[in-house]
Order: sequence, then C-alpha cells, then structure tokens
Amino acid sequence: MTTFVDRVELHVAAGNGGHGCASVHREKFKPLGGPDGGNGGRGGDVVLTVDQSVTTLLDYHHSPHRKATNGKPGEGGNRSGKDGQDLILPVPDGTVVLDKAGNVLADLVGHGTSYVAAQGGRGGLGNAALASARRKAPGFALLGEPGDLRDIVLELKTVADVALVGYPSAGKSSLISVLSAAKPKIADYPFTTLVPNLGVVTAGSTVYTIADVPGLIPGASQGKGLGLEFLRHVERCSVLVHVLDTATLESDRDPVSDLDVIEEELRQYGGLDNRPRLVVLNKIDVPDGKDLADMVRPDLEERGYRVFEVSAVAHTGLRELSFALADLVAKAREARPKEEATRIVIRPKAVDDSGFTVTREEADGELVFRVRGEKPERWVRQTDFNNDEAVGYLADRLNRLGVEEQLMKAGARGGDAVAIGPEDNAVVFDWEPSVSAGAEMLGRRGEDHRFEAPRPAAQRRRDRDAQRDEAEREFDGFEPF
Repeated sequence: MTTFVDRVELHVAAGNGGHGCASVHREKFKPLGGPDGGNGGRGGDVVLTVDQSVTTLLDYHHSPHRKATNGKPGEGGNRSGKDGQDLILPVPDGTVVLDKAGNVLADLVGHGTSYVAAQGGRGGLGNAALASARRKAPGFALLGEPGDLRDIVLELKTVADVALVGYPSAGKSSLISVLSAAKPKIADYPFTTLVPNLGVVTAGSTVYTIADVPGLIPGASQGKGLGLEFLRHVERCSVLVHVLDTATLESDRDPVSDLDVIEEELRQYGGLDNRPRLVVLNKIDVPDGKDLADMVRPDLEERGYRVFEVSAVAHTGLRELSFALADLVAKAREARPKEEATRIVIRPKAVDDSGFTVTREEADGELVFRVRGEKPERWVRQTDFNNDEAVGYLADRLNRLGVEEQLMKAGARGGDAVAIGPEDNAVVFDWEPSVSAGAEMLGRRGEDHRFEAPRPAAQRRRDRDAQRDEAEREFDGFEPF
C-alpha cells in the first residue's frame, strides 16, 4: 500500500456567504419599528498551512475534494449570521502550489507558512444595513456570494541540505542509515528505495539534513524509471553527493561512466549546475571495490571532485565525509541571502480608475455590450432578481458607479442587450437609460415602478422566437409528394 505521495490534484471549495435577511420589526405599540434584518455570515476559506509533522500528501490522494463551511443567513432582530469556519489543510514543508496550467501560485517553505487556496464568499447585507433616507424600509436584502471553486496541484519538494544521488543499489540508503538515525528499507535488488528518505546528521556544531533520492537511470529526466518523479526533491538541496558503486556486478558499468550518466540527467533536468558536489566511492569493504576505487580516484580528482572512499557496512571514512558535508552546508548557509521580514505594500488604485470596462461584442448576430469589473459582477451575484426593488437597487448602484455613462460613450441605445460578467456566466438585460430612483419612484415593499414599462428588446426576441417556432411547426406538417 502506498504510504508516500508527493503530487496530488486537489479540488477545493470555499464556503458560500450567508444571505441577508429582509425583516421589519414588529412590536406592540410600535407601528413603525423599521427594518431589522441582519447580515449574512462570511463563508469559510480553504487555507494550506505548513505543518512539520506532515511528511506526505497521502491524505489528499485519498480525499481530493475539500470544502469549507458556509456562512449562516441573517435573521430578524438585527441578528447577523455566523461566519463559516475556515478549513485548515496541513501540508509538508516544501509544498509547491500550482494551477492546472502549471503556473506556481505559492511556494510553502517554513513552519506556519500559509496560503489561501480558496476564499469564502461575502455575506449579504440585510435590509437594516440597506436602509437610507430615501429607502427607509427596504423590502429586500442582498444575497451571499458563492465561495471560490478551484482545482490546484500540490507538489512536494523535499527540504534538505544534502542530496544523495546515484544508480539504484549504489548504497545510498545504507549510507544515510549510518550517517543519521534514519531507518530506510535496504535490500540487494534495484529500486529498493521508492520514496525519498530524510535523516538528520550532527557533525561538530553543524546540524544538517540529508536526503536519499531514489535511484536514477539513463533517461530519468525524460520520465524513465523513477527519476522524473523524484528529481524535484533535489532542487532545494544545497549540496549534491554522487554515490558511486565500486562493487557493481554489471560488466557494462563503472564508477566514472555512472557519474557521467547522472551528471547528464541532472544537466537535462536543469537548475542544478551551481550546486557544490562531492563524490563518494562506496563499498570499499569488498576487495575488488577497493582496487577499483584506487584506480578511478585520480581520474575523478583531475575533474575537480573531492573524493571520499567509504564503506557503509564497515563504517569506514564516514567521519571525514560527514565533516566535509557540514563544511559545505555551512558555507551555503552563509552565502544564502538573509530573509527579511515581509513588508506590507499598499498599492491604492488610481483615482481615475473606474474599476470596470465596457466592450462591444457580437453574440448570435445581436449586438451585446459586455460589462466586466469586480464591483458590478459582485453586485450582480448579490442581487435577488425575483425582487423588483432589489433589481432597481442594482440599477441605481451601477448608475452611480458610472456604468450608464460608459454605455452611452460606447454607443449603447435604449433596448440594447447589456451583459454583466463572463460569457459562460453573465446576466443579460435590456438597457434603458434612466436616473437614480428617488422616493417618489418607490412603490410598495419589493416593487419598483421602473420595471412596469415595456422592454422593446425583450419583445423583439420573443417575436423572433415565436416566428421560428411557427416555421418549425409548418415544416413538421409538410408532406413530400
């Protein structure tokens, strides 16, 4: 059974905001109690947080759908709905968050680092919050916004100081088991290590982590074997250690050619050229291994590598190797730029930024003026279109924002179709130039006199649909000779 997963696709859904409440206070001897509808609660967020106790993405492999709770609707008596609870998803240190296209959204390194993967919807305002001098008792409330729905990809890149790379059965697992307290699975067949193993090494005053990366073979950077799945775990390591097998039983292999193959795979994977490297000639406890190590060591040193002859079984040469690695790790840490506290940068919008755009489009042979912007789209989502007064309130808000003025500049005329939102989820209506509603235009609660007037564009569409239906009925009744 799989116990280690380092890449998953996660479907997250934030909580929806609660609807506002339309209520009027009713109490004996208080005939004009006024509106008292409370606001809806905020929907819960989905938050990814680094937790040092988590080392795998296995939980999300089995349960890829996660949803936060919704906000509660408001109630009468000025009682606001309860906010939805945020859903905290713990992830391992070194988790990278990507979208479906492969773009990096966040790189989560360090305990407690968090990222809001899906934001909860706002709660709708109740009619008590919507009351004004002109609209003293609104007969409507705003709807809660839906929470974000996102498909994201989580990739785990092991956070370690040293990475052991090499062919399968080169002795990497044995080496990490004697250098640290890690207890990986060790056997005498290829691909024993199927998951990266981490160990902590103490050398003098330096403490560092070492990772055993599963065996690489020719073509690993193109997906052959297990290499492509685990090469990403090498990216965060400061030092690379080539573990070469000096006692291999394969006649077509030798330590120098093994080194060349692994270096070529690292070069093709990219981004690892500047990492310091050491070469470990392992298994010198075998007589033939010791002789081969003595033969290839001068050649490797001529290439500029520091070479260490070790035996994980006999515990030979391990002290010198651990201190050499500690020295390289210490230098890498000193060269690393110091992390500064996050500075909060406020970037206000320009004073002449309207916050929306108006474009002319052709849809099914009909001219459509499309409005896109954060505010108008949010206002549309919060509007109850079964309530004429709520729709009139939306029209007033759009007018005050300047949408009507921009539609006129774009060439819109009365009766033209106006769409607010993206093509796949837009609200389309027939636009009629108007002025903001005053108290004299307000009727009974939940009504707006402006919607009693006929709408010519809607009538034209109904006439066109009726003509098409009539033509289809005549065609169905036609009998050929």
